[in-house]
Amino acid sequence: MGDWVSAIPSYLVAAAVLIVPGLSVVVAGWGWRSPGRLLLAPAVSTTIVAVAATLAPVVGLTWNLLPVALVTLVVVGIALLLRRGAGVDAAPSGRRTRLVALLSLSAAAAVSLVSFVRAFGEPENIAQRFDNIVHLNAIGLALKSGSSSPFQIGATSDIGFYPNAWHALTTLGAELTGATVPVAVNGANLAVVSILWPASTMALAGAFFAQRRTAFVVSAALSTGFGAFPALFFNWGVLYPNLVGYAMVPAALAAVVSALPERGAPAWVRSALLIALLSGGTFLGHPNAFLSLLLFAAAFVITSLAIAAATARTRSSVTALVAATAGLTAASAVTLLVFRTGAEHSGWTPWQQTAQSLGEGLFAAPRGYTPTVLVTLLLVVGFIAVARTSRLLPVTAPFAVAVLLFVVASGLRIDHPLRQLLTNPWYNDSNRLAALLPLVAIPVATLGALVIVDVALRLAADRRLHAWVTPVAALVGILAVFSVALGPNVRIALGQVHEAYAYTDSSLILSSDEEALLGRLAEETPPDALIAGSPRTGASLALAFSGREVTQRHIFGSPSDEQLFLNANLRDIESDPAVCRTVDDIGIDYVLDFGRQDVIDPAGAAAYDGIQNLSPSRHLVLVDSQGPDARLFRIEGC
Repeated sequence: MGDWVSAIPSYLVAAAVLIVPGLSVVVAGWGWRSPGRLLLAPAVSTTIVAVAATLAPVVGLTWNLLPVALVTLVVVGIALLLRRGAGVDAAPSGRRTRLVALLSLSAAAAVSLVSFVRAFGEPENIAQRFDNIVHLNAIGLALKSGSSSPFQIGATSDIGFYPNAWHALTTLGAELTGATVPVAVNGANLAVVSILWPASTMALAGAFFAQRRTAFVVSAALSTGFGAFPALFFNWGVLYPNLVGYAMVPAALAAVVSALPERGAPAWVRSALLIALLSGGTFLGHPNAFLSLLLFAAAFVITSLAIAAATARTRSSVTALVAATAGLTAASAVTLLVFRTGAEHSGWTPWQQTAQSLGEGLFAAPRGYTPTVLVTLLLVVGFIAVARTSRLLPVTAPFAVAVLLFVVASGLRIDHPLRQLLTNPWYNDSNRLAALLPLVAIPVATLGALVIVDVALRLAADRRLHAWVTPVAALVGILAVFSVALGPNVRIALGQVHEAYAYTDSSLILSSDEEALLGRLAEETPPDALIAGSPRTGASLALAFSGREVTQRHIFGSPSDEQLFLNANLRDIESDPAVCRTVDDIGIDYVLDFGRQDVIDPAGAAAYDGIQNLSPSRHLVLVDSQGPDARLFRIEGC
């Protein structure tokens, strides 16, 4: 654990960036008395960071804290103006609610920090997974270019636009602390799982349950107790942008839940702008997170208005229901159509039979993760409470949507029309839909905890128990609910994360030898060097580890014909004059040869046989090597 001292600065930068801008906006617009509103601060900050990074190059600013500060000032000014008409939030009942919320968030943050520090292993470790190549290099390119706009981030894999919230936050940590890219990545990810995620889910619980102290405690604890999120995204993919986008969803949904009972035009306008702000931030986290938010919000709003119409039976309530249903259904349908993915990216196959997928979905225990007994109990009690009281249905409506999507993706056959219709925007990837389950299962489980607490309090009051019984029972209950962090559901997932982050001789991206050689590149090559190497072996991570430009930043780039020629023929540099001419045309100075270990499909390595398993020669001068397969060559004489 002592080695993690090096990651503290990047973590603190990310934490401060997640807290200060959003907190300034919330206090300016709503005051400081509502803990549920204050818990939106990290999500608001994430939006500000993503927007600032997008606008910075447009106005000629390098990516640093200045664009963040400027955007924050603008949003704070708008919030102050809106507050003049709408007023401040009322304080929840009980003076200790803010303190309880703060302590609960702090406890969840501490538990998550310890859990993920242990899972990551060392601060310099990287996830040995396919998508990490593009994410690490995107940070390296952002540091070189001074831009973290979605258009710059997209350039890493030769596409026009890529959501930038995670990259912008991580780049700030690297730039302001001088940390290496791997350390900055781990620092930012620790901030996301320990601050953004628990605060977001606590905000949703506060919105659903009138900011009850028990709701804050339970939702904070439950944020640490599911394997499907956030742990899954550190093993599958890895899906760092989805991580931030999904962590934003509960906060944005909380804004929707809080907006529904608002009265008066000023309050409605302020709530609508907050929803728009958080929705935009969720989109800049990842577009399919925005789509998830839209479907969850539609389910909640329509269910709430249906209950109101059935209760009031007035023309206005029915009109509101019809209008909301028509509008939200149309918006959801259009968004589902717009966010379609191509067949090459949406061919993920189902896992299991429909009945099994339904069971896994209902208990938020996908991928064979063993359900944690306490979480299962709380969910069952929550289901029973909803079945007994129809007014609680809106709490389960988003969860029903998440279960439906998961069942469709993981349980229906690959060519089923419903699967293509509903889950294509998530690439038909059961993992991405599995990760949605905890986001909206936590409010249902929190409801179950509230029911149990209310029953216990009534029994205590009826039996006139000693005064010390209640606080002791509360302490036992808090310890019990926080024990979910040690449950099998999350423990299995964290074990998989630890495996994904380990450096071994057979690691999928970088072996220990290759990582060591990359660490010396900055000393052995000039800053303007251009390095060739197969991105499928991790050689392209020279950009992330040393700031050196590479010929291909990611597997799914768009190499030129000249580059394709060298990928296949550079080994013939001594006998084929065309190789030297092409090297000069492109301007290649070095070659990183990491053998033939492929990150995803050994058959794909054949396209790079010209720059793999090379031998020293007159034109290929061996500069450095580590172990049997990691070698750096300098090209001379061309």
